[in-house]
Amino acid sequence: MKDRFEREIDYLRISVTDRCNLRCFYCMPEEGIDKKKHEDILRDEEILAAVQAATKLGLKKIRITGGEPLVRKGIFDLVRAIADTEGVEEVVMTTNGILLQGNVNRLKEAGIERVNLSMDTLNPETYQRITKTGSFPNYHAILQELIEHDLLPVKINCVLLKGINDREISDFLDLADRYDLHVRFIELMPIGHLPYDYKKHFISKQDVLKRHPELEFDKKYRVAEYYTVKNQRGNIGFINAMSHHFCNQCNRLRLTADGKLKPCLHTNEEIDIRHQTADELYRTFQKAIRHKPQNHKLHKEENAILRSMNKIGG
Repeated sequence: MKDRFEREIDYLRISVTDRCNLRCFYCMPEEGIDKKKHEDILRDEEILAAVQAATKLGLKKIRITGGEPLVRKGIFDLVRAIADTEGVEEVVMTTNGILLQGNVNRLKEAGIERVNLSMDTLNPETYQRITKTGSFPNYHAILQELIEHDLLPVKINCVLLKGINDREISDFLDLADRYDLHVRFIELMPIGHLPYDYKKHFISKQDVLKRHPELEFDKKYRVAEYYTVKNQRGNIGFINAMSHHFCNQCNRLRLTADGKLKPCLHTNEEIDIRHQTADELYRTFQKAIRHKPQNHKLHKEENAILRSMNKIGG
């Protein structure tokens, strides 16, 4: 189904939990997180009903997110049921990787076709600073397992944070070459009224390109601009929600773990889908697509997003 601006909306991101085994400072509060009660979180059958309504309108790609999706009990069965839903053509997942090692084959057998691995640093001390935990994952083993089970292409999502991980950009370029990966640098977004200095830590794509002139433009696809380094494998993507809006290419809706359908990540508009019949769900998805805004307005402080990212879905 197309929205008012002739964008084909065919992609649904489903957050299956607001809980996470990390506490990244730009994603969730360090203390006192308001965890949803078990009964507030969508049940499997509610998620499947939403997927069925979405596919009737032409949404065919599903991304499973959180919080951290692998902390949800029964996640493999839920993935399998989503993948088996008529009209679903692709099911992928975004994960921080902590529970991924040893479970890649289970995910593949359940129906996951690709994994985006959230990885903001390759340094254990920086990892602790960002995530507030000391359990640094064995990323090399995780990447090798993903490659071994042919969940390709592997994509790394790295939120760039000035003064924290921006000195590791060259390390990520080397990682992309070593494993033939897509590394995507994501601009920091002011979401959730969290207590950190956004302006201090924001770094734009242009700042990165000035520091790394070896990066050569390759192509633009949907929300990412891709660059390569001569004689190196892999590529480097930039997702520039703040400095270069890509709203005209946006093809997605988001469903939060507590049952709110969001036409746009960067607005506070939400539509409750709970306790709806199949026909009502169908009309709700139609409404969400019709209400999808042309552009976000995050650059205006009065449009600040109230939910933190763990409550929206990564």
